[in-house]
Amino acid sequence: MAQAMSEFDHRYNMLIERFASEAEPPFNSASEQEFGWGRRWGCNSDIGRLRVVLMHRPGEEMKVLDGLPLITELGAFGDPKTGAYWRGEFIPPLAEQQAQHDALAAALREEGVEVVMLTRVAAGRHKSIYTRDSCIAIDGGAVVTRMGPRIRRGEERPVTETLATIGMPILRTIAGNGLMEGGSFAYVRPDVAVIGVSSRVNEEGARQMEEVLALQGTRLVRVQIPGYRLHIDGAFVMLDHDVALVNPVILPFVFMEELKRLGIRMIPLNHEDPSWAINCLAVAPGRVLMSDQVGPRTQEALDKAGISVRLVAYDKVYLGGGGIHCSTSPLVRDPI
Repeated sequence: MAQAMSEFDHRYNMLIERFASEAEPPFNSASEQEFGWGRRWGCNSDIGRLRVVLMHRPGEEMKVLDGLPLITELGAFGDPKTGAYWRGEFIPPLAEQQAQHDALAAALREEGVEVVMLTRVAAGRHKSIYTRDSCIAIDGGAVVTRMGPRIRRGEERPVTETLATIGMPILRTIAGNGLMEGGSFAYVRPDVAVIGVSSRVNEEGARQMEEVLALQGTRLVRVQIPGYRLHIDGAFVMLDHDVALVNPVILPFVFMEELKRLGIRMIPLNHEDPSWAINCLAVAPGRVLMSDQVGPRTQEALDKAGISVRLVAYDKVYLGGGGIHCSTSPLVRDPI
């Protein structure tokens, strides 16, 4: 009668039993991150002390804007063939945009933040300055997004290359027909996040993000962004553990009621201030970098809430369609 198992197979099985696989601790635990990836990566909030941020200084890719025709009825420049467009009838000189971007990067460094620049950009992708949209840092690593409009498709590869260069784990790349842009993702607190479903974020993209977040025990709230508005960061930004700056004209009532249930105090952007002033960045709980175009009414409300604000000139860059929040993609924050 043949043996059911050879001596070699028996010893091999006993060996593997003794040196068994270990599912714990989880991938995003501090010990696993530091052992396998050199440090703890990612973010579990939008307000933890910011340690590393991804940015891109505008450069050669902006030349795609040269000679764009003016679309009079839209009050904007654009070429449907290439997908390149510029909102508004004035494109400021590149040097002015670079100067404001340099000043923002300098302010971040003065706040103790390490600024990582993209290693390269895809040719002609003039919106690469808005790094917020191309990747989303969650606890333990990053999700590389999949951009909606043609002029932004292609930003994903340089971002992936940059993250690999610095050794950051990539937990997922949005695939299939999913669309996801980072400006429409936000943490409310570590166990609750929100995605604005819009012309730039579809249900399939939200579903894929939800799968990754579920592994970490984070519940995802979906918010429908009205009309052709792009991202939730035009209406909601966390500033402190329980304080958010909001534009109540845009946010759905149901979501604002959810924020109240979660104990979040909402500071409405004053109606006399520029709506894009909400596009700000928390560098620590209660410490925010904000455009110097924000008016005294909103600043007074922030002061009363105990929010410390550092003003940065960024109006020239904003003309391209994104502010301080859009131009910064946090890669590492202290966990809260």
